[in-house]
Order: sequence, then C-alpha cells, then structure tokens
Amino acid sequence: MNAIDKAGGKFANLSCGDKQTTMPVRSGTIGPDVMDIGKVYANTGMFTYDPGFTSTANCSSKITYIDGDEGVLLYRGYPIEQLAKQSSHLEACYLLLHGELPTAAQFEEFRSIVTRHTMVHEQMTRFFTGFRRDAHPMAIMCGSVGALSAFYHDSTDIHDPKQRMIASHRLIAKMPTLAAMAFKYSVGQPFIYPRNDLDYASNFMQMCFAVPCEPYHVNPVLARALDRIFILHADHEQNASTSTVRLAGSSGANPFACIAAGIACLWGPAHGGANEAALKMLEEIGDVKNIKGFVARAKDKNSGQRLMGFGHRVYKNYDPRAKVMQETCYEVLKTLGIKDPLLDVAMELEQIALHDEYFIEKKLYPNVDFYSGIVLRALGFPTSMFTVLFAVARTAGWIAQWKEMVEDPEQKIGRPRQLYVGAPKREYTDVAMRV
Repeated sequence: MNAIDKAGGKFANLSCGDKQTTMPVRSGTIGPDVMDIGKVYANTGMFTYDPGFTSTANCSSKITYIDGDEGVLLYRGYPIEQLAKQSSHLEACYLLLHGELPTAAQFEEFRSIVTRHTMVHEQMTRFFTGFRRDAHPMAIMCGSVGALSAFYHDSTDIHDPKQRMIASHRLIAKMPTLAAMAFKYSVGQPFIYPRNDLDYASNFMQMCFAVPCEPYHVNPVLARALDRIFILHADHEQNASTSTVRLAGSSGANPFACIAAGIACLWGPAHGGANEAALKMLEEIGDVKNIKGFVARAKDKNSGQRLMGFGHRVYKNYDPRAKVMQETCYEVLKTLGIKDPLLDVAMELEQIALHDEYFIEKKLYPNVDFYSGIVLRALGFPTSMFTVLFAVARTAGWIAQWKEMVEDPEQKIGRPRQLYVGAPKREYTDVAMRV
C-alpha cells in the first residue's frame, strides 16, 4: 500500500493480489490522518480485520481530542486541566453540547433549565421498590434510566431538534437524582428531593447524604472536588461506553435507552470499575513497607499480580486528569483532616512508577483512577457507588456524542462485519442418522 497525492486531496492505493483500490485519506483538525475504507470490500471483495476497533475511526467528531503520546485531553479544543481548575461541570456540559463556552446569560439560562429538570416523576419512586434491597446501584441505574423513556415519551422523537435538546437537558439534570435515589435505596434511607438553590455537585451531595431528621450543610471544598471529578470524567472520545451509546443510537433508539446502554457497558470492570480496583489494590498493599514486595510481584508476569491505576489504553504518557486528581485528593484530605495511610502508599507507589525503569519502559504512568477512588471514599461514597458517579459525570459526553451522531449526515446504522471461522456449509441429517 502506498499514499499518493492527487488533485483535490490525498489518496492511498491498496493492492490485494490482482485487485486494487484507491482510498481517500481524510485529515482532521489535529491528530493522525485516516484512510476511508468504505469502498474496500466493493473493490477488493475483502473486509478489514481490527479486533476492538483499535485502529478504526468509526465516526468524525468535534467533541473530544486525545493525544495519548503527549498526555493531552481537549474538550472542544480546551485543555482538561484549564476546565477542571477554572470551570464548572455545568459549564463543561454546555461546552460539550453546544461546542462553545457560554456567555453569562447563556449559562444562567442553561443552569436554570437543568435545575428545573432535576426532579423525576413521583411514580419513579415506586419503580425502585421493585429491586431487592441489596441490589447493586449500577443495576438500579441501568433499569431506572432506561425507564425514563416510559415517563418522558414527549421527548423521544430523535428527528425533532427541540425534543433532542429537551431530552439532553433531562438526562443531565435527572441522572444525579436517580444516582442519589439508587444510593439511598441501597442503604435503606428515604429519598431526598433536589434543591433548586444548590449548584449541581452540592445538590447531588445533599441528595446522597442529607436525612429528613436534621439539616445538612454541604462543604464547599468537597462539593468543588466532586464537581471537578465530574468535569474530568465528562467525556473521553470513543471509549467502550460512548461507542455503545453511538451504536445503540444508530438504530434510532431513543436517548434514554441509548444512555442506559452506555451505563450497562460502563459497569464492566475493565471500563468503569478501574478506580474501585485501584483502591482495592492500595488496601491490599496496606502499608508503605509492603510496596517493595508488591512491586516485585507486579513485575513478575507469572505471579498474576496486577498494578491497578497505572497505564491506560490510550495514554502513553502521564494522564492529564491524574495531575488534577492528585491536587484534589490533597485538598479533600486536608479539609477533612484525614491522615489516610492509603495516600502514603499511593504517593510512594507513584514515585516508584515514575522513576523505575520497568514502569518507564512500559509507560505505566498513574492514571485518573489511581487517585479518584481515595477521593470518593473520603467524600463518603462506598465502592459500589464509584461507577455510578462515573455514569453521572459521563452523561454529558454520552448525550453530546449521541446528539452529534444523530445530526451527522454520514452516519448510518452500525453493522460491523466479521471473520467467520466456524463450520463450512453442511447438510442437515435426521437425529436417527447421527453418530
């Protein structure tokens, strides 16, 4: 295969035996070029084979850009570090949805709309009683978010731009309410209604931790830390759950069903459960004096010991979100006056990973999950809620990606092909004739 330049753009020639095809080469704003393989099968009779789609762009998008080699994450062109430190989650939601940061008037209107949509239909409370008292909060989230389409079917016409935006606002607004209800149900406490006088993160915290018998005051430092976590996790390009949302949406499914599909994918431990796994690893190490032995086992490929919270499928450099999360971790523990031995373990483990040749060679840098588990535990959330909080944060990205997909004239129903390795054609025989 070789690349050529023709009038009007770049092309790549692919020769397959006696057949060949010319593929247009498309360029993005930044990042590597891609070959448009849409006509490869028609021209050569062959498909491409790419397990996990690690070398395949399934769409064009204006939302998020990642440079894993350089450790860069941009939302609509804005570095994640700047947004996490200077912006708010709701402002990031607006940016992801609309493509630009809002003016003061636009943000106030958006904030007001989202705030007015935070309550859920009262009959939703009865939906929760159908679950066992010890149901996992993510199981409850899968069911309750999917059920929203039965309560808000006035905004499920995906071909109506107004309804698409109403559904987008509803999902961003109601996801924290449903997540808090799932948490309250799991601990046997009454549901707490949202309050319109609180910001997004503060409102979520009071719905999770307030009880009817006494007032609850939200610590602004902790609320800001949670808001920052929401920003850091709001979108991350075409990851597994986002691709699931897009694939479900390509069939014309309503947005509530699509987001429920994303939640189900996020529940997988290889995706949304990484921060819980990192926290469990730190708990297993327990003390700084045990790190040396743990690291030695992690280096031994035959030991079965894995180092959680380090390395990333995309990032081959320091995860830019991890730097912000580290600072947030310090702020939260200092505010609460917590001397967490797990943080000492985390700090020492980080230093080893940053200076040990083994980790440097394999590019196993700390990722955002390394610190977020410690922060969420300090905020008072059990590990069963970690992935739920991830879903709350990622809703903004999911709905922005879904909306972009619906509005993209190039998109069509997802239909990956396969390399069939099963039995060839064979004739049916009667059961009496089989041996």
